[in-house]
Amino acid sequence: MSNICPVCGFEELEKQPYNEFSNPSFEICGCCGFQFGFDDMSEAISYEVFRNNWIENNCEWFNEDKKPQNWDYRDQLKNIQSI
Repeated sequence: MSNICPVCGFEELEKQPYNEFSNPSFEICGCCGFQFGFDDMSEAISYEVFRNNWIENNCEWFNEDKKPQNWDYRDQLKNIQSI
């Protein structure tokens, strides 16, 4: 399993969002800012709702230091299998 954010398709998560026992990593995606185990479980926000809000807010990066040059959110979203 890869370390791709299921919300925005960012490929550089340090851990899998959920392990094989469905335990969340609690990592915050450096791109969209989604926190696995908090935003989805505690706040009951779906990936789709968070993704749509992120896109509506001009795909603002949570950690600008991780943003690649010539980045295009549409290309990154292709990393998500469900889209």
